[in-house]
Amino acid sequence: MKSYPTTTALTDVLSKPLRGLARCKSRTLLGCLFFAAFAHGQQPDPSDWTAVLEQARNQPLYFYAWGGDQQTNTYLNWVASELAERHDIDMTHVRLSDTADAVARVLAETQAGNSGRGAVDLLWLNGENFASMKDNDLLFGPWAEQLPNFALVNADANPDVRSDFTVPVDGYESPWLRAHLVFYYDSAFVASAPASVSELLAWAERYPGEFTYPRPPNFLGTTFLKQALLELVSDTSVLYTPVGDSDFNAVTAPLWHFLDALHPNLLRQGRSFPANGAELHRLMVDGEIALAISFNPTEAVNSVVRGELPDSVRTHLPQRGTLANVSFLAIPFNASHKAAAMVAANFLLSPEAQLRAQDPDHMGGTAVIDVTVLSQQWQDQFAATRQSHPAAPAAMTGTTALQEPHPSWMDALEAAWMARYVSR
Repeated sequence: MKSYPTTTALTDVLSKPLRGLARCKSRTLLGCLFFAAFAHGQQPDPSDWTAVLEQARNQPLYFYAWGGDQQTNTYLNWVASELAERHDIDMTHVRLSDTADAVARVLAETQAGNSGRGAVDLLWLNGENFASMKDNDLLFGPWAEQLPNFALVNADANPDVRSDFTVPVDGYESPWLRAHLVFYYDSAFVASAPASVSELLAWAERYPGEFTYPRPPNFLGTTFLKQALLELVSDTSVLYTPVGDSDFNAVTAPLWHFLDALHPNLLRQGRSFPANGAELHRLMVDGEIALAISFNPTEAVNSVVRGELPDSVRTHLPQRGTLANVSFLAIPFNASHKAAAMVAANFLLSPEAQLRAQDPDHMGGTAVIDVTVLSQQWQDQFAATRQSHPAAPAAMTGTTALQEPHPSWMDALEAAWMARYVSR
């Protein structure tokens, strides 16, 4: 469902001093105040929603979001039409193949002194990219918890919407959808999916060549590494602190031992890997593999409904739990159309937009709002989308959700994987 880049290069860039609003250390106090007033004097106030709606009317909106999934693209086309009809907002979906491209653009604008005419109005963001932007003052906010529809998230009962890969959101991101890692397999060829990553090795030895995963630093591939590490280490608490605070080699030794044994049993004996989730999915569609992973829990249902995969496909959750996170939306500090961005984020949290996003006939994602706080009529409609399709996964619960490690582990795992396996 999602594609997130490695940000090793981006982190290197962000470690350099920034010019403009993000870093004001070289300015006099009076100069800083003048600069801040110029940059932020006309900012919309999310606590005055009537004024935000008025300011957003007739604004364009450039929504930078991953464009690698046709269902998501079609869904965002619908969002654009709804925003045009309801609020006279002209939304353009700027399709990304790499989230870091948009982040780098904001950084370049900042270093050029562009403090209020940025190209990126709204950005689909997660993990290390959010941590880097927040740490370097590249985000507008806080605003998210003042959206009228934020109450539907029921954040007090769902605290995961207030942190992004362990980093507190602090109102600088609005939740959009949920996602979690699942395995899906063709039951016509294999009896069942492995119950855990630990059982995956024995499964792959029994069915050689029937499984593979995307090559890191593709986000789905790195997610597989994190899932395996969370299952294989004896004490997972170390993974929720910065990687520099731990003995990386000692902590990750079980992961490399596992992968060294697994790779010869993968498709093409682990000599090459699919580039991304879409390529992995095509391998399933073409019958080259019988087991795959996805971060969209309804991917198998969506594909069966579309006739891409056979009715024999089933979805499986790892027995010890599965990585889960929340997709967020952020507004860069220098966005040109912040009011339109907030109105769009608020609409995406509406029951209507969340229902359509969850419906397999449309986007087929997982709603982030707490359906139990809605009227019975809405609850019935959401329940209808969670159809008892044979390919549907079991419902997620708090005991089956594994939270994302600290974002610093992502870069470290990707670099170690590349050093260990790319040269072979």
